[in-house]
Amino acid sequence: MYGSGNQPIIVLKEGTERSKDKEAQFNNIGAAKAVADAVRSTLGPKGMDKMLVNTIGDVVVTNDGATILKEIDVQHPAAKMVVEVAKTQDTECGDGTTTSVVLAGELLKQSEELIDANIHPTIIASGYKMAANKAIEVLKSISIDARDEAILKKVASTALTGKSVGEQEDFLADIVVKACKTIEVDGKVDTDNIRVEKKVGGTIRDTYLVQGVVIDKERIHSRMPKHIKGAKIALFSSALEIKKTEVDAHISIKDPSSMAAFLAEEEETMKAMADKIKSVGANMVFSQKGIDELVQHYLSKNGIMAARRLKQSDLEAIAKATGATIVGDVMSISESDLGIAEEAEEKPVGEDGMIFITGCMNPKAVTVFARGGTEHVLEEVERSLHDAIRVVGVAMEDGKVVAGAGAPELELELRLSDYASTVGGREQLAIEKFAKAMEIIPWTLAENAGIDSIDAIIKLKNAHEKNKDGKYYGIDLDTGEAVNMLDRNVVEPLKVKIQAISSAEEVANMILRIDDVIASRRAPPQPPQGAGGMGGMPGMM
Repeated sequence: MYGSGNQPIIVLKEGTERSKDKEAQFNNIGAAKAVADAVRSTLGPKGMDKMLVNTIGDVVVTNDGATILKEIDVQHPAAKMVVEVAKTQDTECGDGTTTSVVLAGELLKQSEELIDANIHPTIIASGYKMAANKAIEVLKSISIDARDEAILKKVASTALTGKSVGEQEDFLADIVVKACKTIEVDGKVDTDNIRVEKKVGGTIRDTYLVQGVVIDKERIHSRMPKHIKGAKIALFSSALEIKKTEVDAHISIKDPSSMAAFLAEEEETMKAMADKIKSVGANMVFSQKGIDELVQHYLSKNGIMAARRLKQSDLEAIAKATGATIVGDVMSISESDLGIAEEAEEKPVGEDGMIFITGCMNPKAVTVFARGGTEHVLEEVERSLHDAIRVVGVAMEDGKVVAGAGAPELELELRLSDYASTVGGREQLAIEKFAKAMEIIPWTLAENAGIDSIDAIIKLKNAHEKNKDGKYYGIDLDTGEAVNMLDRNVVEPLKVKIQAISSAEEVANMILRIDDVIASRRAPPQPPQGAGGMGGMPGMM
């Protein structure tokens, strides 16, 4: 920067990097497109998987967009904004993360031509906003009701297709819908109440739904019963042991008889805990903290099963499933605090034991117990189940679904192209580009399935324009033909599509409006004190 006397005026710190106008815009767009390209090949049922290896050698094999973007370490600030889109999509809907990122990348790619033609980014952003609002309106008009259980199973099956669950989509979809139906309360589905517990062993087909809770713990004493019919469950957030004093205390006992009395009183306190638990009728105890060996002894003598050091989430799940109340003080428990289940049993699973609490009356928490041959397979099954549970929950709450396989995106392209001509002005150009960007989803689906994308898009456009129910036509990824996706049971929740388009439009507009990037140079790492070698010694030249 120069003043009136052509003297340079230093405004920014030395080493600061700055890019402006088109250079900054194209840099940001390039970074966003790179993120979209990283996950694009995973889209759809024929998408490929990514193997992610972190700095300590842990391996993740997945085609879940949110997981991929979470695991890779993105540095560019604009790229980080696109990664946020995936996180938001995952938080809101649980699925559609890859779709939202690919759409954001394509919207930015389409905007490059407009920027080159000197159309101001504010006008592009305005056109994109108008197009997104119109797209949401169109999506709502082509949606169908999803209250029927059969449609919910189709939603779950569509979400599971293309994940690493073999050919078990329908089997797992049935489990997912049953789980969501069980915990539904007044039309609301809190999917946090569906736990997915996993254990290596067996096959995916051995996965099943537990009408209750599975806890990855074993009973703490070998003499305790393994199996309890008519379980009455006590939950404690405190330890079942003698409390330590808040401050350091020193007890001096000089007389042996006093020592005996002191130990006897400690023992009596422990026994009183076990007696209190027995007196309220509990035959099963779970503690978030420790259980003293003496208390274990008295509990086992009374035929009470116990487990300790449970996670807070485990206690809360048991409370929701059985109707129990989590108690802070052992001596204040009453019979009304107990939870009830038909049975509780410790079963051997693989090399360990796990406690199954089943037969809960009207449980508000259930568990999907997942099995798989290897750790990597099981982790991907768990991710797939979480996605399916979320989308079924969203469909049940929203009550609307749309056809899948690129059908809504192509319908949007056609409708938005018609809408653009009614708008006029320079925004029309941006709306046309937004419409063109919608084509990327069916295009990528075909590309990932090894089908000629141009032929597939042409067939799809013909089907949408010539058939009465053309809005439901998507690409059959086995043949490349355009077919009615409602007949093929390929459906997705309306909310997933709306969220993907809204968040993609928002991030694209945010990136487009940036015309100046000022990046400070990072400070070099400081050497540790005393490690300066000869140069660090005082008095040396």
